[in-house]
Amino acid sequence: MSAVPEQGKNMKLSAPPPSAPRERRLRLKLAPQWVTALVLLGALVVWQLVANAGVFPAFALPSPVAVWKAFVAILRQGYGGQSLGADIAVSCLRILIGFVGAIVIGVPIGLLMSRNKLVFDIIDPLLQFVRPVPPLAYIPLLVVWFGIGELPKDILILVGTIPVIIIGTISGVKSTPALRISVARTLGASNAQIFRKVVLPSALPEIFTAMRVGIGVAWTCLVAAELIAASSGLGWLVQFAGQALQVSIVIVGIVIIGLIGYAMELVIRKIESVVVPWRGHN
Repeated sequence: MSAVPEQGKNMKLSAPPPSAPRERRLRLKLAPQWVTALVLLGALVVWQLVANAGVFPAFALPSPVAVWKAFVAILRQGYGGQSLGADIAVSCLRILIGFVGAIVIGVPIGLLMSRNKLVFDIIDPLLQFVRPVPPLAYIPLLVVWFGIGELPKDILILVGTIPVIIIGTISGVKSTPALRISVARTLGASNAQIFRKVVLPSALPEIFTAMRVGIGVAWTCLVAAELIAASSGLGWLVQFAGQALQVSIVIVGIVIIGLIGYAMELVIRKIESVVVPWRGHN
């Protein structure tokens, strides 16, 4: 008779504390989006406090309020004879042409290099020579050869981005598990079928990773080109405002470049989740 009450006591002792549901609700509320928003909000608050404290002169570190006012002003009136929308459109078009060109050219080259040793021996020295050279070093040559039109900017983006795409593609092909290829051969698959059904799908995650890295490189190359040889675009906006010591407009340009670059990276992630839904699974 005494065993039943003891079991009841043990059951009461093993029950979760009353605070557990509240802790679980708190974890659910602190989603990644909220964490990001809180971090950004905290950074803005710190920025505003530093600006109010006068640690730096007002022209060197404008407050977030001043930057917002500068953004509204150039959104309505433009800057340097160009509208903000036109500068954004011009830069994005240059990025798309150079970046897509790097993918269209770089992925097939990387696949060929990973499958053919002769092709690898021919292209790899050129690739390793081009890769460490900073984009700014190519600008004088491109300007002399092609002028200050759109072509040198597109070529600069392509030249700066294509090594990342090629190396990512080669890495993806070489990381294909040998067991998958052996199983495909055992099942009677031809070399073309193995490449199409095994090697290429296995390489796609690395290729998309290279694209995500490459979009940042593409923006770096574009801004470098627009700083020197352009009369429009976000890089030109930053340079033009910097020469006039209008730091608030410089910060506006930097923020817009960062946001657009991040948005493009998110688009690549979304495409990757559709094309490579198996990523992260064996």
